[in-house]
Formats: sequence, C-alpha cells, structure tokens
Amino acid sequence: MGETLLRQWSLIRSIIAILQWWFFNVAVIIMNKWIFQKLDFKFPLTVSCIHFICSAIGAYLVITVLKLKPVIVVDPEDRWRRIFPMSFVFCINIVLGNVSLRYIPISFMQTIKSFTPATTVILQWLVWGKHFDWRIWASLIPIVGGILLTSVTELSFNIFGFCAALVGCLATSTKTILAESLLHGYKFDSINTVFYMAPFATMILAVPALVLEGSGVIEWLNSHPILLPSFAIIFGSGVLAFCLNFSIFYVIHSTTAVTFNVAGNLKVAVAVTCSWLIFRNPISALNAIGCSVTLIGCTFYGYVRQLISQQTQETPRTPRSKMETIPLVNDKSENNKDKM
Repeated sequence: MGETLLRQWSLIRSIIAILQWWFFNVAVIIMNKWIFQKLDFKFPLTVSCIHFICSAIGAYLVITVLKLKPVIVVDPEDRWRRIFPMSFVFCINIVLGNVSLRYIPISFMQTIKSFTPATTVILQWLVWGKHFDWRIWASLIPIVGGILLTSVTELSFNIFGFCAALVGCLATSTKTILAESLLHGYKFDSINTVFYMAPFATMILAVPALVLEGSGVIEWLNSHPILLPSFAIIFGSGVLAFCLNFSIFYVIHSTTAVTFNVAGNLKVAVAVTCSWLIFRNPISALNAIGCSVTLIGCTFYGYVRQLISQQTQETPRTPRSKMETIPLVNDKSENNKDKM
C-alpha cells in the first residue's frame, strides 16, 4: 500500500513538474514575442539584459536570502577563467534567441532550435575530433530533413531571423560542450548556473544594449502612450525567465531522463500550438509536417542516446581509438537547456 501511494505521488509530482515547466517556457516565449510584435518594443538586447538582471536578482534571493538552494562555492580565479567564458556564450545564446523572435514566428524559431542535437554532434566531430555510433548519425536524419522542409515551406521566412536562430543553435551546442570542460569538478544546477552567469551576462550586454538600442528605447518611451502596462509585461517576462530556470531545476529532479526528453519535445509542440492560437501566423501543411518530423526526430535521437548509454554502462569496455559511442552531453543535464 505504501509503495503504491509512493508511486502515485511520484507520478503526480512528475506531471506537475512537467506542466509548470511547459507553462513558464511557453509564457516566456509568447511574452517576448508580444513585446516585439504588439508593444513594438523591438530591442532584443535590452529585453535580454532585463532578463539577466531579473534572473540575477531572483537567483540571489533564492540562494542567499531564502536559502532554498545551497550555493555551490566557486574559486574566485575560476569565476573569471571558467564562468566568464561560459557566461559570454550563454549571453550570445539568449540574445540570438530573442533576436530571432523579433523577425520570425515562434513556430519557426522553435523548430530551428530543435536542430541543436545535430549541431552538438557535428561540432564535437569537426572541432573536438569525437566519433559517434552510426545510430547517432542515423537519428539526426529526420531532424535535418524536418528542418529543411520547414525552412523551405515557411510562409513568414526572414533570412536574418533564420540565421540568428541557427547561430543560436551553435551557441547552445558550444555552451553545452564547454560546460563539460570548463565546469569540470562543479556540480552546477540551473539555479547556481544563473546565480554565477547572469551577473556576468548583464555586465557583457549592458554596454552594447545602451550603445546600440539606447536612443531607440528613449524614442519608444516618448512615443508610447501607455507605459505602466508595457513595463509590467517587459519586466514580467524577466521574472518569468527566472521562474523558468527554477522550473527546469524542479522538472529535472522529478522525472527520468526518458520522460525529460519526451516532455522537452512535446513542450515545443505546446509552444507552437499556443503561439499560433495567439498570433495566428500562417502555417502551411508541409510546414506543419516538417515541424512534426523534426520533433519526432529529436525524440528518436534522445531514445537512441539513452539506449547507447545504457548499453555502454552494462557492457563497459575501452573505446577504440578516438571512438566515442555517445555524445559528450549528459543524458539529463541542467546545463543543456535553454534558459531565459
């Protein structure tokens, strides 16, 4: 009886964790798109900087004031030698995601971001000389094919937004790969990651945002008729961005690796559906098929990676020369999810 109740509670907790993760993720994406499209606040650097500031304050409150999460102590030297380079890539990743949201629909942007597993494997192969099991390469075929079909049939295609999203995938992959080497020895969770990286990211982005968008923001303030509700939405998106990081921490510790992978891909489908219901961006049948193929490919990739990981653990052996059977990325890592 006790074991049954425990299993039921574990299932309920997993469902709650997934639903709140979906909510915060979809809310942040839709609010950012609303800011760019409906409020006409077309300043992605400024929006990203606000997100970093809100996340830095939120992480400080959670760790230092409320003490809901213990702080991971990092040597002062490592903060500049390890954390700062990671923060730079982290900053680029978030900025490019917001830049792409300004120019392309959420459905297209989310589909392109699903290309991240492929860019991660390709980067490791080209730059780090890693080699992978043939099943990993085969699982990337539907992802690449779905992205190509979606891009060709996108009715609201914008080359600048497309390139920003694509380079953002490379930045996400680079951040994930660098985390394995730069953060070696530190067991970072999503909250501690934000606690250390958000202040650096704010410092990196503040000057470019002021120089490139400062005059535009001042002009927007002078011409926009209603400021208080707009400020509430803009800063509210920053608060939700931090809540998203907290929700990632919760869902990772409440689900298995397989559930996390499937839920992550379903989250994209939920975001695409909700964004279409709100913004009504045109989606062709072939475009929807391309998006579906990409998400199925991502789920299959996660399954293959998990399968190979289990086989490697069951039958440990010394790999052949430069042969890596699985990607460098962990099966369920808090550092490989997009934040903010």
